[in-house]
Amino acid sequence: MSTPQAASAILPATWRDFFALTKPRVMTLVIFTGLCGLLAAPVRVHPIVGFVAILCIAVGAGGAAALNQWWEADIDAGMKRTRNRPLPSGRMERESARDFGVMLSAASVLVMGLGVSWLCAAILAGSIFYYSVVYTIWLKPRTPQNIVIGGGAGAFPPMIGWVAATGHVSLMPIVLFAIIFMWTPPHFWALALFVKTDYAKVGIPMLPVVAGERTTRRHMLIYTVLLLPVTLLPWWIGGAGVIYGVSAAVLSGLFLLCAIRVSLRERQGDEDRMVPEKQMFAFSVFYLFALFGALVADRWLDVLL
Repeated sequence: MSTPQAASAILPATWRDFFALTKPRVMTLVIFTGLCGLLAAPVRVHPIVGFVAILCIAVGAGGAAALNQWWEADIDAGMKRTRNRPLPSGRMERESARDFGVMLSAASVLVMGLGVSWLCAAILAGSIFYYSVVYTIWLKPRTPQNIVIGGGAGAFPPMIGWVAATGHVSLMPIVLFAIIFMWTPPHFWALALFVKTDYAKVGIPMLPVVAGERTTRRHMLIYTVLLLPVTLLPWWIGGAGVIYGVSAAVLSGLFLLCAIRVSLRERQGDEDRMVPEKQMFAFSVFYLFALFGALVADRWLDVLL
């Protein structure tokens, strides 16, 4: 299972390579949603406890990402988008990535249990297992619905943040989980549409590869329509106020417009000109940041006023 580059010569890995294994751009979103779950909870949390919780969420996510890249080193080597990662480029041995991922994962769960709560530690352990085993090893290479089921892996951080503050699981953190769970398919399929050649080349059955672009666009629209009422649930159940409710309605409406533009696109197969898809992918990232930011703003403006 060694890559061609790695088989010839392994270059000395630097701290930047280990940091790259944690997928820092993805981790930014993970940290942010986890922090929002912590800050939006209806209780005050001790700053040290809050810091430990967010640190463990970040380290756990980094560990899962490292394990993902360890397992998928050969796949990454065959994809233009990922071939410059530390393993496929030959800058690191696979065993180093595996050991690094295991160390980060185990340390994050242990520190979370000792410093915050064992309930949070259990949820964090479940999220790491979900991403590195259920999604990476089982779902991704076997089913075009991989990102639908596997979307739960990235939905845990706000739940963990909320539980770290309150000490228990309630309806609100489950709703926050559901928001990210429903957001993930249209977000990731937008990316998959304009890199589907990469996925086809390495044999990953992403929906655009298996079912085609038209079906993928239709599924993106369906999930975006279903996402809209889910994002309004925090307002409807009393977990958030008007500021969040209005923000969620406007943001979800704009996201739906992006999905409609993508679904109406007639030109097929031209990945270089997939402007609506690329715009939807970019907006989806902003959308989640803005949505969870509005949740925190709603909570703290209510406290201050």
